Amino acid sequence: MRIRRRAAAYGVCRSADGSVLLTRGSEACAFPGVWSLPGGGIDQGEHPDDTVVREFVEETGLDVRITGVRAVLADLARLPDDSIEHTDRIIYDVEVTGGTLRPEAVGTSDLVEWVADPSSRPLLPFVAGVLGVRFDTTEFQGPFGVLDRAEKVQRFGAYALATDPAGRILLTLIADGYPGAGQWHLAGGGTDFGETPERALARELHEETSQRGRITGLIGVSHRYDPAALGPEGVPMDWHVIRVVYRVTVEDPVAAAVTESAGGSTAQAAWFTPEEARNLPLTELARDALVHAG
Repeated sequence: MRIRRRAAAYGVCRSADGSVLLTRGSEACAFPGVWSLPGGGIDQGEHPDDTVVREFVEETGLDVRITGVRAVLADLARLPDDSIEHTDRIIYDVEVTGGTLRPEAVGTSDLVEWVADPSSRPLLPFVAGVLGVRFDTTEFQGPFGVLDRAEKVQRFGAYALATDPAGRILLTLIADGYPGAGQWHLAGGGTDFGETPERALARELHEETSQRGRITGLIGVSHRYDPAALGPEGVPMDWHVIRVVYRVTVEDPVAAAVTESAGGSTAQAAWFTPEEARNLPLTELARDALVHAG
């Protein structure tokens, strides 16, 4: 059985009367005749924001503007060729800014419509969940296994802007031999196969810092593309990381300590006041998150 993984971005777009824009799968897609939100796979090196705007033009003819990030999901699907696919999905809220509604000429969708009652259509499970429609997902689920390695590496990660009741900020130091070594970073990391971003974040937070936290919000999505990155073993890789950042509250903080096995990407974890954090060598992700937090 072949195992594969992909990352994708979609948009929830509503008309003035509350209808939602949906596309129908064509014979070229895995589930023909099933309806989905406009969107699709994130190209190597592409920011997810750009993906959803591009996909709307391709599948609907409409230009859209992102108004927010609604959710980040992960699911497994058994495809018609009996392979298993793990998809990390970023769901945006978007609004129309221009264009003319029309179906995709040639591609994985063949019809686009404003739908007042989504429950009247056969929906992909993640779409039903996003729109609050009851749906039996059994047909689309399957077992999971081991990921294949490839020269092109697209990684999906979840990270925490974690604070405690005293207003301290939790950061981790990137270990030698890893990209960004010597810089302080947000706690978090890549999601495992079949793992949701929320579960991955809880796991990484404890492994890297010994903390247990509660997600209180979704800050946003970013990405980094480095086509000439070097892995820990010095092996060149075409590296693309897509990162979701959550706001996390650690209500009962403990001494920050790395619990994962030696040789990992985290050398140290520590709590800092905002004043102390300003003077640290920070990764771009940590810096942007702290700016967002004021």
